[in-house]
Amino acid sequence: MKKFDAIFWDERYRNNLTQWDARTITTPLQHYIDQLEDQHLKILIPGCGNAHEAEYLVSKGFRDITLLDYSLVLVEKLKEKFKNTPEICIVNEDFFDHEARYDLILEQTFFCSLHPTQRNHYVEKIKQLLKPNGKLVGVLFGIDFGKDHPPFGGTIEEYRRYFENDFEIIKLEECHNSIKPRKDTEIFINLQYNTYES
Repeated sequence: MKKFDAIFWDERYRNNLTQWDARTITTPLQHYIDQLEDQHLKILIPGCGNAHEAEYLVSKGFRDITLLDYSLVLVEKLKEKFKNTPEICIVNEDFFDHEARYDLILEQTFFCSLHPTQRNHYVEKIKQLLKPNGKLVGVLFGIDFGKDHPPFGGTIEEYRRYFENDFEIIKLEECHNSIKPRKDTEIFINLQYNTYES
């Protein structure tokens, strides 16, 4: 398995090889955030990239947002970008090493940046990071790119198999409000982690 480590991502951000970046929050996540009422939610955005979602969350009054990314090159840029934004905490760390608990994890195709052999590990880590009845919400790619490097896609049926045992599947369907360049290639997920702590 080819390793997509911090060096791999540093090179992309250093050389502006970020063609996946929509340069703004995309419609599916914007519409989801718009209907959230509790501005005290503790929110994680893993593999956050340029963190357009975080900017939007702050504009909507959310005040407890953690950005997590592997790339130090990116994280240094984010720390400068958000230096006057106390609502945002920026962490340079491997997702699989991160330790905290969240009400909501926003997924903007970070899952699809991981090699498919890591997907079961991802699901287990999400379960560790979510509070009881917390949610994983966002966008995955719904096509097979046929490449040996990110992004890696999949199907609704495949994604359902990863999550159905431990999550209530509120929504796992083709995305109806993708931005134009991603039309017919995205799957929207809204998954609630069903566990209770004594």
